[in-house]
Amino acid sequence: MTAPAPASAGARLAAGYTRLCRALSRGCMALGIVGLMVLIAAVLYQVFGRYVMNNTPTWAESLALLVVLYVTMFGVAVGVRDAGHIGMESLLVLVPEGLRRKLELLIHALVGTFGALMAWNCAILVESVWTYRLPTLAISEGWRYVPAVMAGVLITMFSIEHIVAQLRGTEVEPTWA
Repeated sequence: MTAPAPASAGARLAAGYTRLCRALSRGCMALGIVGLMVLIAAVLYQVFGRYVMNNTPTWAESLALLVVLYVTMFGVAVGVRDAGHIGMESLLVLVPEGLRRKLELLIHALVGTFGALMAWNCAILVESVWTYRLPTLAISEGWRYVPAVMAGVLITMFSIEHIVAQLRGTEVEPTWA
């Protein structure tokens, strides 16, 4: 019995990057689940305060809106990694195999570019509003835009993972597979 040939440095690097992306994607899913629980608790408390105590807690609605942003942005990033979005890829079944591979690479490159631009521009937005406060939560207004920055970075990373996998002739394994 012979020992398997050692993997090339590129293969080890790609495998490590895939493990990192999978861990980040799982972390996003876990944070999304926690966020949904916080969202439910905030809305329940708001309803309880409004209809039972006749004293609406103003911070509960602001917190719920903020948590929705985080849950949505994390979900969008995971959707990019797991190819759970509906897009131009649905038209690719109509084109020949060689052209389809090139178009898939183009789509991942465009999605990655969008993610990078989103992260960059939202980071500028975070910086520009950081000194303003959300009065009901007593935190910076910038926290509303932080999830878009994080999602943009993750979308870019996950798009790169898809491009590398496609160039290597493999597929990205879904987060919970």
